[in-house]
Amino acid sequence: MRIRAFTPRDLASLTDLTIETFRPFYEDSFRPLVGETVFANQHGDWRDDYRREVPRLHAPERHRYVAVAEAGDDNGDGDDGDGLAGYVAWSVAPDRRNGSISHLAVSAQHRRHHVGTALCEHAFAHMRSLGAEVVEIGTGGDPFHAPARALYERLGCTALPTAVYYRQL
Repeated sequence: MRIRAFTPRDLASLTDLTIETFRPFYEDSFRPLVGETVFANQHGDWRDDYRREVPRLHAPERHRYVAVAEAGDDNGDGDDGDGLAGYVAWSVAPDRRNGSISHLAVSAQHRRHHVGTALCEHAFAHMRSLGAEVVEIGTGGDPFHAPARALYERLGCTALPTAVYYRQL
């Protein structure tokens, strides 16, 4: 695996990976949990939301960055596959000495191979190089997000309990 900076040729793959990664959350978790009215209001256009959002993630002039993990045949057995393994997007607020990871997506075939860990550590190192002293990273409390919570805890992050409630009016 190799981690490198985002280039414009990555955009379509990153958008597809984001939609593939988060489809189970929106369609299999959030929608059944909140019902059609709330789902339509909050995330009814989630695929197109990502199609608009992902192109704006990398904007170094605004202290926003994306790094991409490329898969490769790490051990010479021909079984690791090639292509996009995942990506991480983050921002830095230099005046606050604060960083924030906004997106982390790892392709299904590369999960449980430390790709998420490597991407987060890459982002942390970049944030530190820009003067950040603290990083914020968030995720959901539902079963879909359990692997993300476990990763962030292994990385030494402290969870802040929070609750979000929805109700159809």
